[in-house]
Amino acid sequence: QVQLVESGGGLVQAGGSLRLSCAASGRTFSNYYMGWFRQAPGKEREFVAAIRWSGSTTWYADSVKGRFTISRDNSKNTVYLQMNSLKPEDTAVYYCAVGVVTNIRRSREYDYWGEGTQVTVSS
Repeated sequence: QVQLVESGGGLVQAGGSLRLSCAASGRTFSNYYMGWFRQAPGKEREFVAAIRWSGSTTWYADSVKGRFTISRDNSKNTVYLQMNSLKPEDTAVYYCAVGVVTNIRRSREYDYWGEGTQVTVSS
């Protein structure tokens, strides 16, 4: 059974940083993509970043490009999202997801999801 567990969320002032972690277990993910999505109150879930489990290619939403960095540690089966220069509009519940996808920005293509971690950025 695949399990994804996010951690690292919290309350931070604008301009600050947080690092989210997503620990994956239950299978091998060599052909999978790992994605981070977020959902703010009253808004749809949106793509943030993605990385292929094997390889170095990364993808980012325009709104976070240059501020967020996605990375992974295969030895720990963990994906990270380093978030710098945080803004109040980054406030959301952040979810990690995994799947064999054709469109990394499309949330419905991901097969497994974590329960999310809250990120709140105060102004």
